[in-house]
Amino acid sequence: MTRILTNITVILFSLQTLWAQNYDESKVLPYKLPELLQTQAREKVTTIKEWEKIRRPEILKLFEDNIYGQVPKDFDQIKFELKKEDKTAMGGKATLKEVGITVSRNRKSVTINLVMFVPNKVKKPVPIFLVINNRGIRTMDATRERKDGFWPAEEVIDAGYGIAGFDVKDAAPDNKTAYVKGVLELYPEQLKINNGMGVLSAWAWGASRAIDYLEKDKAVDAKKIMTVGHSRGGKASLWCGAQDKRVVIAISNDSGESGAAISRRNFGETIKDILRTFPYWFCKNYHQYIDNEDKLPVDQHMLLALIAPRGVYVGNAAEDLWADPKGQYLSLVCAQPVYGLYGFETDLPAEMPAVNERVFRSHMGFHNREGKHNMTPYDWQQFIAFANNYFQKNAN
Repeated sequence: MTRILTNITVILFSLQTLWAQNYDESKVLPYKLPELLQTQAREKVTTIKEWEKIRRPEILKLFEDNIYGQVPKDFDQIKFELKKEDKTAMGGKATLKEVGITVSRNRKSVTINLVMFVPNKVKKPVPIFLVINNRGIRTMDATRERKDGFWPAEEVIDAGYGIAGFDVKDAAPDNKTAYVKGVLELYPEQLKINNGMGVLSAWAWGASRAIDYLEKDKAVDAKKIMTVGHSRGGKASLWCGAQDKRVVIAISNDSGESGAAISRRNFGETIKDILRTFPYWFCKNYHQYIDNEDKLPVDQHMLLALIAPRGVYVGNAAEDLWADPKGQYLSLVCAQPVYGLYGFETDLPAEMPAVNERVFRSHMGFHNREGKHNMTPYDWQQFIAFANNYFQKNAN
């Protein structure tokens, strides 16, 4: 009986939380974003050099210290083991590789297991999508007996791209107690500091170690590696793109609060909501901004700006109001001044595109498809189209 009452209480609490959310644009309160092109010393940033040498490092450090935590760069050794290779995968259309990426530090190690397909019809190194996969290893079925639109490998191969992915639990289990396993076992000191690595940073770290391998695979064009993530994976994809300049396009899908959406907008999920459920995704310092977003020294448009001059793409679902599609679009719009410093197109429409309409610029893209919180073949069609556009416009 006690257990039943407890479950009822949890359900009622969850419903109360959902009912308390604002999904009415007329109730969005005014907010002021932190200055993107002004240093902490209040000096204007007007050149690429000032951005890259002063302001960009400042913003990156602010995200580390206040939201995601650190992403340690040191380790003792990294090894790559080709566990399986099948050059006749997908009926001969692709080559399958399963690779173990083992990283060691202080006599401890963690292994990231990478599943990867590259097209056989393309004889030169190919661009590749690297998926930070929060849906489990079955989503990336190497046998292709089970196909999932979340990871549509056949469609990506047919488009002439490679696709790779790893299960996020290899880097850090998505669990409030087990998250300390994996990467954090290599860096236990991170658990003791207020700006220490959270799970999203651990996943971004894992993506960077996958890139370490992809750079050495002769089938892959190392200058054309793209990270992709959905929801919490989308947050990690953007954070990896901000951290790791080897990412040429960072793609997020339905990444919402603490991803692409502006935190200061009181619409959908809030910092309070996300920390109530997933405090371990972030560093401890993030908690001081619960119901205190205006004091946060950054906002998510600045995360997107950190990816410049490389590409950034933001996908959404119209029914996923919890993730605030409009707030994500506004974040992209507000990141434009940094792209403008590099001379790229910065004329995104002021209004968010209609449902199922996309907008591409040379280095920025967005869509808001019909439907719910998911990553679908439609989303992938847009990612591929944006990559085609990006690489065509930036051909060497």
